[in-house]
Amino acid sequence: MVDISKEVFEIANKPGRIGVLATASKQGNPNVAYFGSPRLMEDGTILMGLGNNRTLKNLEENPKAVFFTITEVPVTFNTPGYRLYLEVREIQKEGLILDGVREKIAEHAGAEAAKMIVAGVVFNVTNIRTLLEMR
Repeated sequence: MVDISKEVFEIANKPGRIGVLATASKQGNPNVAYFGSPRLMEDGTILMGLGNNRTLKNLEENPKAVFFTITEVPVTFNTPGYRLYLEVREIQKEGLILDGVREKIAEHAGAEAAKMIVAGVVFNVTNIRTLLEMR
């Protein structure tokens, strides 16, 4: 895992922030999806809940992903945000991680949204890059 600065932690967890998760199947077919549930934890992992969807299928085949997180829209060359490169540590379809994710989603998005969650996923953050790297 990598060192995570206070700024990255705050942007990744800011209420109302925008987040997009990019995944690919084992054949390399890409998928991008909007998510509100990912949370950067104190230990440097990201925890999120997933429904029975293409993102979950891709992660079961290919553990690598990128989470693109920004704090404001529209996006400009000065928009604060980061690209967090991830690798799945665990996909839990029953147990404490899944229960905790469902509970948090129910608090923020309602019981119906929580019922759609079939997996709690823990990612290791393997790299962090700013949105724009001018070299």
